[in-house]
Amino acid sequence: MEMDAPVGTNALDAEAQGVVGRPLDRVDGPPKVKGGAHYAYEVAQGPAVAYGYVVEASIGSGRITSIDTDAAQRAPGVLLVLTHHNAPEQGRGNHHEAHPVLTGPEVSYYGQPVAFVVAGTFEQARAAAYLVRVTYDRLPGAYTLQAGADEARIPHAAGASPPDSAVGDFEGAFAAAPVQLDATYTTPLQSHAMMEPHATQASWDGDKLVLHTSNQMLNQGRAAVARTLKVPLENVRLVSPYIGGGFGAKLWVNADAILAALAARKLKRPVKTALTRQQVFHVTTHRSDTIQRLRLGADRDGRLLAIGHDVLSGNLRSEETYEGAALQTRTLYASANRLTRHRLAPLDIPVASSMRAPGEAVGMLALECAMDELAEKLGLDPIDLRVRNEPLDDPERHVPYSSRHLLPCLQEGAKRFGWDRRNPKPGHARDGRWLVGMGVAAATRGNPLLPSKAHVRLGPDGYATVRMAMTD
Repeated sequence: MEMDAPVGTNALDAEAQGVVGRPLDRVDGPPKVKGGAHYAYEVAQGPAVAYGYVVEASIGSGRITSIDTDAAQRAPGVLLVLTHHNAPEQGRGNHHEAHPVLTGPEVSYYGQPVAFVVAGTFEQARAAAYLVRVTYDRLPGAYTLQAGADEARIPHAAGASPPDSAVGDFEGAFAAAPVQLDATYTTPLQSHAMMEPHATQASWDGDKLVLHTSNQMLNQGRAAVARTLKVPLENVRLVSPYIGGGFGAKLWVNADAILAALAARKLKRPVKTALTRQQVFHVTTHRSDTIQRLRLGADRDGRLLAIGHDVLSGNLRSEETYEGAALQTRTLYASANRLTRHRLAPLDIPVASSMRAPGEAVGMLALECAMDELAEKLGLDPIDLRVRNEPLDDPERHVPYSSRHLLPCLQEGAKRFGWDRRNPKPGHARDGRWLVGMGVAAATRGNPLLPSKAHVRLGPDGYATVRMAMTD
């Protein structure tokens, strides 16, 4: 069968619900392609708006011993230079709850904001920012996952999934398994690179704040801003009709929003700021790198007797968020003996947080590589190995799946790709001087069930307007 040949109805079509495959236009498509969509930084222009620029720490761990802002304050157009000396007291919390900035001389990571220069134009603010002189007392720091491994701890459980799980006797079953695989996989630190950088415009009307900001979860962001600025929740409004890419980096409030709000309140005029591309990599969040150990024990027929997945990831010392790379291992394949563990290394680097399928994106890579390596050891077709270990219900909680279509997906994929005609021996299929591989991997994505709300208004013109706190 040719790859582009039409196929008949298959098992996946039953899930289309009348939407998949239909030529539906996005309602926000025309304004985006015509330049009519106003993003956070574009909301207001003109002389009433001031511009802010972040000054970042140039060390990874230590303390500010002096900060000289005299030259910056005398620079053309400068209206304000915020540092820890004149920034107001702010509320505290982890990265999800609050985002205080300029709260003291301590430097926890490279790129941490140490000053915020506000001027009449962006160019004036940027030029003055380079005039701020900061001296530091450097301290030793842990900047790699390996460097923090000795201090790794069990992270504080957040949400419905605990960091560790154990079912049966993994160690005993693995030791007794006729076929064993013990492999370690590593994944690198990854940063977002969305088209729109983090940007905010802040304006106050008395004691009420409006933030036009690039944020993916407005209710959550509103609460974090209120907690950070120590103002009533009802006094904060976040507006974010369009986002030029978020992918997890804009789930939480970041320094751009808080700095713009602090400066606008001091100056009593709107202040906008956008992080530069370089600053996005330091001032906002990223995905942690990981070290993952997979242990699979099987009988000679390929049935898993033991599944073990240990994950090490890192984060800023004050944070508890870990890369849940073993969470999907708890549900994907059947085995009576199971062990998953997550450990968190304290590091002196920017905050690690959600990025495009946090946990699964890197955890599936390790698990599926291990399954392929086990299939090779057993001399089994990798799809057949997965079929033999298909669970009847959730392998750890023993509750039925509401829907599960992994086997139909594998079978349909094998049919479409000519799986039975491949050369199964790794490294033996060539196209000229190129080695060509054909592989298979399963995937799953957690889908937590949470309450949701929306406001719907049906107008006399026949249009329904839906308002909700979820962008894009």
